[in-house]
Amino acid sequence: MMRSRIVNLIGAATLTVGLGSMPAVGANTPVPKPTGQSAQCGNASWYALNGITANGEKTDPTALTAAHRNLPFGTMVKVKNLANGREVLVRINDRGPFVDGRVIDVTKAAAARLGFIRKGVTRVRITFPAGIKTFRARYACK
Repeated sequence: MMRSRIVNLIGAATLTVGLGSMPAVGANTPVPKPTGQSAQCGNASWYALNGITANGEKTDPTALTAAHRNLPFGTMVKVKNLANGREVLVRINDRGPFVDGRVIDVTKAAAARLGFIRKGVTRVRITFPAGIKTFRARYACK
């Protein structure tokens, strides 16, 4: 009995330490395969919802944050509006967008800096830090 209790404690500790550094993903989220790209292009939209983000933070439309389907939480990415050349640095703290063709959802504050609040959606280029690769070849920048 004592042995099984120790084994359970060691297993729980290993699981906790092992999962601590992994990004949170849903049970049905497929494991992406890197394409070797360091940028992603596609449409961006903005949102100003109230609630909790996928990483557990309270949503804040005044923060420079964004939702991406599979980048690790906390990743800082540069988003460039290809229509006007404006850029902003945002932190990934949520999952989405879940609309085909869109690669990122940014907060209202980030959309204001990028200059597309009235338009709602714009074409962007997302640049990732060294060591982080994009996962969907169809959104590779040309």
